[in-house]
Amino acid sequence: MVKIAIIQYSTYGHITLLSKEILKGIKFNQNSNLHQVDIFQIPETLSDDVLTLINAPVKPNDIPLITLEKLVEYDAFIFGISTRFGTLPTQWSNFWDSTGDLWINGSLHGKPVGLFVSTGTLGGGQEITIRNSLSYLIHHGLIYIPLGYKPVFNELTDLSTVHGGSPWGSGTLAGGDGSRFPNELELKIAFKQGEDFIKRIAKFYSLDKQENEIVKENKIVKENDIIKSKEREIIKSNNEKTKNACCIVMYLANSVISV
Repeated sequence: MVKIAIIQYSTYGHITLLSKEILKGIKFNQNSNLHQVDIFQIPETLSDDVLTLINAPVKPNDIPLITLEKLVEYDAFIFGISTRFGTLPTQWSNFWDSTGDLWINGSLHGKPVGLFVSTGTLGGGQEITIRNSLSYLIHHGLIYIPLGYKPVFNELTDLSTVHGGSPWGSGTLAGGDGSRFPNELELKIAFKQGEDFIKRIAKFYSLDKQENEIVKENKIVKENDIIKSKEREIIKSNNEKTKNACCIVMYLANSVISV
């Protein structure tokens, strides 16, 4: 079973809404016996007083906090990032700063990752935020899976309404004061990112499965070759014993005749 973690930080709930759509996309038309997908929150660094001052809603209590121990249990990730000046918020940076042991041990190496964002405006970091996040992924050896245009070409090129999202990943525009929430088009792009992500990472693990099967087959072939080699040795040994026995019988027969 492939385990996928959607890990997000959201001050006003925009990223959380996108993460739930991505979750729906991952589960859509997929065999639930083949994968597990869960949503987690990055721990908050702001005090309750500050959160109250900026009118931030209470964090959802049905979404658990991610821990380093829990992180390594998962095979693939989709990270949701609320933008601060075109880069990660302190909460995300603080979390990455705590992953030194995972980095040293290569605990996340080779695992696939998707990204999605929320920004205040169109020029607030829909693409650059993801670019600025790649350094963390690269140092851990994580493999970035961009959304691309193929699964969402019509949505990304739709100019009939203002929307976030890019080939780098789905996204939404929160407005300068955080009052704007994801519209139908943005939610659709997020859904399709989830739908596409599960299909693409399936290739990673199907290849691993094929490789394991090849190794297993090679092992069986090698074991069969060893068995056949031993059988040939036994047959050869038996033939030699039979030949020697025949020689002894002939010798004895000749001896009797001579007498």
